[in-house]
Amino acid sequence: MSARVEAAVVCRGLVKRYGSVTAVDGLDLEVRSGECFGMLGPNGAGKTTTIEILEGLNAPDAGEVVVLGERWAGDGMALRARLGIQLQETKYPEKLTVAETLALFRSFYPRGLSVAEALAVVALQEKADAFVRGLSGGQRQRLSLACALVGDPELVFLDEPTTGLDPQSRRQAWDIVEDLKRRGRTVLLTTHYMEEAARLCDRVAIVDRGKVIALGTPRELIASLGAEHVVEFAVDGTGPAPTSQELAALPSVQAVERDDGAWRLSVREVHRAVPALLTALAERGREPSQLSVHSATLEDVFVHLTGRTLRDA
Repeated sequence: MSARVEAAVVCRGLVKRYGSVTAVDGLDLEVRSGECFGMLGPNGAGKTTTIEILEGLNAPDAGEVVVLGERWAGDGMALRARLGIQLQETKYPEKLTVAETLALFRSFYPRGLSVAEALAVVALQEKADAFVRGLSGGQRQRLSLACALVGDPELVFLDEPTTGLDPQSRRQAWDIVEDLKRRGRTVLLTTHYMEEAARLCDRVAIVDRGKVIALGTPRELIASLGAEHVVEFAVDGTGPAPTSQELAALPSVQAVERDDGAWRLSVREVHRAVPALLTALAERGREPSQLSVHSATLEDVFVHLTGRTLRDA
């Protein structure tokens, strides 16, 4: 294996346009060797375009890209042999077996895992002789992961690796990524699942409209809210609604946001904020038609930064 570089991926001022649409808008990124780095953002944020440029599958209109200490030049075959890539969607020959498909992909690399080893990594041993056309969606996704890992890559790109999977299959994919981390591999994944990013990633870049709008560990990003919990509520009744200023003045409230007729309060201490909120509503002849409390998440960070949820975005 080649000597490890301190930064597995570096890009500066990355720009990609499609006609009048700017998909990537001056994006800067650095992925350290040995970490699992996540790009979290809504569909259309520029995540896939960025990762395709880093993989050498797309050319930027501007900016600099260095992957494992090298720049994309010529056919890039020496660099490609050091990478594992799982695209958002891959079509495999339906009439090949799982083992035959992996043997085909293994032939593309000068070194790597055996077919049996790759099957074991993704727990598909029992499907070795099954035809691809007979696999379930989760099994196909695990096959896709195996094809990305069969060359024993130094750097693995996973683009939305669990989109469309059922909860059990998603957790199986998470176990595979966590095993890669234990083996010291570098992983760059894109996702719009906040739980996935929080569980798997050492650091996360929140991406919106082709830019990195926040960067840090999941804990650091959540701590940037200045609060550990989020209270969401809507109100019934005929009295005057509390103002944003009045809500912000309640005990322990750090931030107030309005979201499609409902309110979101970022609070430090739920046991102080909620009773004060209920008292303030009662004084105005209002009561909550809905009220929920949850620990702050990366989605709350996105809402705080953009005023939109990941789903709305």
